Amino acid sequence: MKIEEILERQRKFFQSGTTLSVEFRIQMLKRLWKTVKQYEPEISKALKEDLGKSDMEGFMCETGLVLTEISYMIRHTRKFAAKHRVHTPLAQFASSSYQKPSPYGNTLIMSPWNYPFLLTMEPLADAIAAGNTAIVKPSAYSPATSAVIQKIIKECFPSKYVAVVTGGRKENGALLEQKFDFVFFTGSQAVGREVLRHTAETLTPAVLELGGKSPCIIDNTAKLKLAAKRIAFGKYLNCGQTCVAPDYILCHTSVKEQFVKELCRQIKKQYGEAPFANPDYGKIINEKHFTRLCRLLDPDKVVMGGNVKQETLQIAPTVMDGVTWEDAVMQEEIFGPILPILTFDKFEEVYSLLAGKPKPLALYLFSEDKKRIRQVTDRCSYGGGCINDVVIHLATCEMGFGGVGESGMGAYHGKEGFDAFSHTKSIVDKKTWMDLPMRYQPYQKGLYGRMLHLILR
Repeated sequence: MKIEEILERQRKFFQSGTTLSVEFRIQMLKRLWKTVKQYEPEISKALKEDLGKSDMEGFMCETGLVLTEISYMIRHTRKFAAKHRVHTPLAQFASSSYQKPSPYGNTLIMSPWNYPFLLTMEPLADAIAAGNTAIVKPSAYSPATSAVIQKIIKECFPSKYVAVVTGGRKENGALLEQKFDFVFFTGSQAVGREVLRHTAETLTPAVLELGGKSPCIIDNTAKLKLAAKRIAFGKYLNCGQTCVAPDYILCHTSVKEQFVKELCRQIKKQYGEAPFANPDYGKIINEKHFTRLCRLLDPDKVVMGGNVKQETLQIAPTVMDGVTWEDAVMQEEIFGPILPILTFDKFEEVYSLLAGKPKPLALYLFSEDKKRIRQVTDRCSYGGGCINDVVIHLATCEMGFGGVGESGMGAYHGKEGFDAFSHTKSIVDKKTWMDLPMRYQPYQKGLYGRMLHLILR
């Protein structure tokens, strides 16, 4: 079926009002949860094929989080969809005022390859909870997972409600030529610009979840062993192909040598002396990205790792020291298992350094200085982050996740996800049993005028 035909059928289905029912939305979410649960083994197998993810990592970072988001929406959709009474000014007597969330309508969800199941199904759960129809476009770079997604959605929903379009750039372009009511995109900044350019043509609202070079700051009060342990986990998870992975380290000069030593020790402890022999260590998504990452390696600055295995598209967990801002590895988002380390002498330098860079999707700070922690969270602009940890801030339904500036716009997860796929109407319900005359012409300068002045003052 052609994209235009799918979208037209979805328009008619949305106009029928079927998706407006909260009972219908919850029923669809329950169906989705049950089907995802049923296909867990196939999802795990597909993630292994596409990205080399182990069963544990696949569940922890993808399937488990999807099931959690769906469950959260099942429990909270009724409350989220309800109208909320707000205060009515005396000047609008007699009336009541309320806000009512309404679905945008026909939505498009475009997802990336690095967390192909999570970043497709989680926004879909939010779209369903908010009462929309959806066309889902998974990445062509993760074909095994895209095939499972298509199977799950086809089993769960009729295409007039939720449909999957597979393919590459041609299909992406064809979808963006259509008029949707809302577009949700996760991916690179370059493609994000194209998405926003197309949505601007039709004044279509959009959420963009992009990326960037997310800094990880280590000051001279940090607990270095714990910092190294947590950074090694978050950076090399999914072989560094995580949009919120620490892109580089900004370390205080006085603790840099000790931190590097601890980091190398933790990498060996977590991934083994021979990471390529570790069945739980993944791979780079394809040869194009593998080649790009290899070009970022500077053998003179590698202090750990640096070895590659082209036949399996693997790059060992790598640490580069003595890196400068002019090095190739600092010119783009790394999105791979390479961690450059830069230093600073005075913490005030950090603020000016980051102020001149594009706003990152995440920022991490390892410190025991409460005043400094407060200052960093106040002064630095970034999407979200952690204090004394990395990555985990996105694994909750209770906080929105999103970027700012060059790293994106809008947020989702939990209530923020429901709101992202909704337009909130503000409504005044004016009563008819009385009608104050003071707002009508001819205006009265006497009693009515003074009353209106007092009310509006």
